[in-house]
Amino acid sequence: MKALYPGSFDPLTFGHLDLIQRGSDLFGEVLIAVLENPSKKATFSCERRLEHIKNATRDIPGCRTIAFKGLTVDCAREHNADLILRGLRAMSDFEYELQVAHTNRSLNNQYETIFLATETHHSFLSSSVVKEVARFGGEIRHMVPEFIAKDLIALNTN
Repeated sequence: MKALYPGSFDPLTFGHLDLIQRGSDLFGEVLIAVLENPSKKATFSCERRLEHIKNATRDIPGCRTIAFKGLTVDCAREHNADLILRGLRAMSDFEYELQVAHTNRSLNNQYETIFLATETHHSFLSSSVVKEVARFGGEIRHMVPEFIAKDLIALNTN
């Protein structure tokens, strides 16, 4: 079974990696789909985010990484995914994610969205939090893999 895990992953966090590992364990294959959104200014280029993810997931079986533009359901169809995987950190995530899941289902009712609750020790993590802490010189190595931390630190010292 193939799960599509879409997101911006700007940057990839240990929370994302937790879901990727668990998704791989549950479904066998996880297609990590990096959204190229021209209306958002990303910290890292799409190419760099793909490199980060490929490096971080190289030891997780059944992972593949792609870039996509447009609708998640179109990406899922194009890559023969069986379901859409999303993570939940808190109740506030649920409301937004449920709306997105209903929207996706209205666009293509072939796709179920499966939610996994993040591990408790990752529940505070978001890409935005990581970037904010890095911007002010805080420690982020417990939030993201070392090579991503180095990239963020380098961006904030230039």
